[in-house]
Amino acid sequence: MNIKFAKLVAPSAEITESFTKWENDPALIYLMRPNQTQADLDRRSVITLEELQKRLEHDSIYLIYSEGQLVGEMDYQMNPTHLYKQEVNTAWLGIKIGEESARGKGIGFLAIQFLERVIKLQNVKRIELGVFEFNTNAHKLYQKLGYQEIGRIPNFTFWQGKMWTDIRLEKYI
Repeated sequence: MNIKFAKLVAPSAEITESFTKWENDPALIYLMRPNQTQADLDRRSVITLEELQKRLEHDSIYLIYSEGQLVGEMDYQMNPTHLYKQEVNTAWLGIKIGEESARGKGIGFLAIQFLERVIKLQNVKRIELGVFEFNTNAHKLYQKLGYQEIGRIPNFTFWQGKMWTDIRLEKYI
């Protein structure tokens, strides 16, 4: 398996098309963003070049390629306000394997390890992330990578007709 990671510096139409496809994929929506209602789950949007460029002002975004095909993205933000534990010098990590053909193949494991190395080179000492309680595969992955639970936020996201908890995890690197 040929996996490569590349820092996003100049968004293109091709990249925004992939991001838009993933943002609107019913198999991903409930996993990647908090939703308060069924209407939120049903909402669709278009990612523009301008929006992606604006994201780059506060996010470090990396593209994930498998066999030369763009299959996902990961990012981190420094000291965002939504941290569960407001500790200075903390990176908030996010990852999305957008292409169904790339899921369940260990790409997420490799991607997070890569991003941890990048973050550590920035002299960041702590990473925090959130995972919805029903996303057991992601939760197992983060535990395997050494992330420890630090708290839970109840009634955080809506899916399958009810509200679910967000589990917050941290790792010191």
